[in-house]
Amino acid sequence: MNVKLITVGKTTFPFLKEGEKEYEGRLKHYMKFERIDIKEIKRSKNTTVELLKKKEAELISSNINDSDYIVLLDEKGTELSSVQFSDWIDKKMNLGHRSLVFLIGGAYGFDEKIYNRSQEKISFSRMTFSHQMIRLLFLEQLYRANTILKGEKYHHT
Repeated sequence: MNVKLITVGKTTFPFLKEGEKEYEGRLKHYMKFERIDIKEIKRSKNTTVELLKKKEAELISSNINDSDYIVLLDEKGTELSSVQFSDWIDKKMNLGHRSLVFLIGGAYGFDEKIYNRSQEKISFSRMTFSHQMIRLLFLEQLYRANTILKGEKYHHT
């Protein structure tokens, strides 16, 4: 199964970039992983939040296929433990999804078009994290899920 992470904006903090690079490198041992960072659209006085989200949705949509299984990382999503997330990943792999695409939106969230296109939403916490932080948290949890599935010692229960 191919796993793709699409994000809006880029990571600017060096310590987060370093962590992302580390976990992206580790993931390549378990799955085909691709990451696409979409350029963040700057909000001007004349740009409403809705217009900004619509423009971001167009850029996101141009990077997904009709057959992709879309999962939003969204505060309104289902919360899972690390073991539950690994079970969830395992089920998606066994269902034969060719491409699993995770989306991390911009500062204002997703346009309705993206919400309607997605099949699921996952939340990492009821707390709010910056978009830069959640990227690293997601990559670490995806790596952890793979080590759980392989029975490796990274995750301690």
